[in-house]
Amino acid sequence: MAATSARALKLLSIFGIGATLTAAELAARLGTSVRTVRRDIDTLRDLGYEIDAVRGAGGGYRLGRATRLAPVVFDEDQAVAVAVALQTVPAILSGIRENSARALATLRQAMPARSRIHAEAFTVSAARNYWEFPAAPIDAEIIRVIGAAINRRHLVRVDCTGEDGPATLTLEPHDLVVWAARWYLVAFEPEADRWRAMRIDRLEPRMPTGRTFERRDVPHGDPAAFVMNTHDRGDTPAEWPCRGSALVALPAPVVARFAPGGSTVAHETDSSCRLTLGAWSWAGLAGLLLTFDADVADVEPAELRQALRSLRTRIDEGLGDAG
Repeated sequence: MAATSARALKLLSIFGIGATLTAAELAARLGTSVRTVRRDIDTLRDLGYEIDAVRGAGGGYRLGRATRLAPVVFDEDQAVAVAVALQTVPAILSGIRENSARALATLRQAMPARSRIHAEAFTVSAARNYWEFPAAPIDAEIIRVIGAAINRRHLVRVDCTGEDGPATLTLEPHDLVVWAARWYLVAFEPEADRWRAMRIDRLEPRMPTGRTFERRDVPHGDPAAFVMNTHDRGDTPAEWPCRGSALVALPAPVVARFAPGGSTVAHETDSSCRLTLGAWSWAGLAGLLLTFDADVADVEPAELRQALRSLRTRIDEGLGDAG
């Protein structure tokens, strides 16, 4: 009976993700037989949980829409995931530290003793090192508003600040992406007939439009890949003690994907772009520039040029007469 109860709780937590899974998929996750899965589904139904059987291609079992799960049904791995997420989210969202702490405390109280042990086993503190280039945490309310528009497929009107000055745009919001500790909105701009990757901290949502749109296929087939390969995504150079730029003999999308956070990439030609970036020292900045393993030209300012010369001298001296 104890094994059946534990397995039923595990099954309930799997259904809690909202997916439709076949009996074979459920059996594989539980490490049991299809017959046992079907018996456990009957057990849950007897307890009052609505488990729907979905027929046809892509069919299987799912939790009914009218079903309310128990307050918390977590296995050990889920307990750890929740504890980590709630303790680290203040690093990327502002105005949420107190709420995340209260949410974690509430969840811990509601967890069964075994799960609570795993959730309380550690405390996570988020700290940055000298080679990180994070942006300031985003206002959680902006994420809530834009996230709701994405979920409902509602057009959004936003005031944005870009290189060309302030503007008001109507967008089809598709996805939110966090990359290099920065929040981006992947959206389609109907009036310009183009896709945009836009920094969330450059946007100010207006009143909800309530107007719906049909979802489109995101370029590259993946919103994260689209953001990483887009050079004009609204980034601005981070404020670092040393900042410089150079013309790099690589296409802008290639440099945009591998440039550190806090840098900017400007298209020059199909095979070159201008990279602007910063670091704690001129030598560190020169080192970052060399990681692209490409020819550079028009290096600015003079301090960065001198740092590159110094690195060349040190490397020559270090190699000596070798090879």
